Amino acid sequence: AAMVAAVARAAGARVGAYTSPHLASLRERFTVDGALADEAAVVDAYARVVAVGGDALTFFEQVTALGVLILAAAAPTVTVLEVGLGGRLDATTAVPAPIAAVTGIALDHQEFLGATIAAIAGEKAGIWKPGQRAVIGCAGDPAAVPVLTAAAVAAGVAEVRLITATDCARAPTTALAGDHQRANAACADALVDALVAAGAIVAPPEVRAAGYAAVVHPGRLEQVARGPAVVLDGAHNPDGAAALARAIAARPERPRVLVLAISGDKDLDGIVAPLVAVVDATIATRYDQARAAAPAVLAARVRAHGGLVETADDLATAVEQAQAAVGLGGLVVVAGSLMAVGEVRPRFRPMAIDPLLVTDPAARG
Repeated sequence: AAMVAAVARAAGARVGAYTSPHLASLRERFTVDGALADEAAVVDAYARVVAVGGDALTFFEQVTALGVLILAAAAPTVTVLEVGLGGRLDATTAVPAPIAAVTGIALDHQEFLGATIAAIAGEKAGIWKPGQRAVIGCAGDPAAVPVLTAAAVAAGVAEVRLITATDCARAPTTALAGDHQRANAACADALVDALVAAGAIVAPPEVRAAGYAAVVHPGRLEQVARGPAVVLDGAHNPDGAAALARAIAARPERPRVLVLAISGDKDLDGIVAPLVAVVDATIATRYDQARAAAPAVLAARVRAHGGLVETADDLATAVEQAQAAVGLGGLVVVAGSLMAVGEVRPRFRPMAIDPLLVTDPAARG
């Protein structure tokens, strides 16, 4: 989503984007030409939603309604909507979209989407609609591709674009770190092709290059400090943790200390195992919300995977301890949850912070 929005902006389009979750301010979910929606726009949209019975909606449905109102008022020429959870029952599917993509399928949110790749793919395929240009990426498990393809054909899409390993090898270079971004870039470039084919933008190679060079995605393999280096990454599922582990292993800094905070309802072992294997020590901690797993619980999982670990009561303390431990030439990695990243990032980057915490609930909705 971030890559497509960046290229469309480089092409001169007015671009609205609705994404989730946010890191420190709900306004991050609603952007126009890269700028956060202002507070007045959010408050006004919320009043309109409540006035027509919006309090009966789930949290994500309410926030999606806010996004639709805010972006409609901005009158973008290109709108990028990121599905929140799954696809078939997601609130974003209420908005007609002539172009749709599933970047890949990995195991996550199994309690809602199903226990297998095929089941999750079936839920994700719910975004396909008749007449769409559909793009199926290769960022996830290959077993999902036949399920997604069959569902797209059954839904009556106009065309299906499958991203292949060759496409990934030829993917454009972007400003985002990590080898996994090649698959994302290949999928994004296919979506840009679809935008061009639809007459929404004109994007010759120089425009695409400028867009990809300008793309930002806070809190995803983002280096926010040097001496020592501090890297922030959500890595909230096994697939994301594996991608982060590959990126850490490729870096030269030593020692490496992981500051780990994970939601208690996540696959703790699936996240811990790849990360512990590429760091020298871990500080298990928690972010300041009820969903966070207790530091002692995380520490036990780290020890089970052969890692050296200590605990800290909060993220601020953990980051300070990690910075002191690695020295100027080392690496501190904060990972395990985007909520943890959202709590830490304002220490290093100026950003909007909500005066009251607004976050997705642990339960569905």
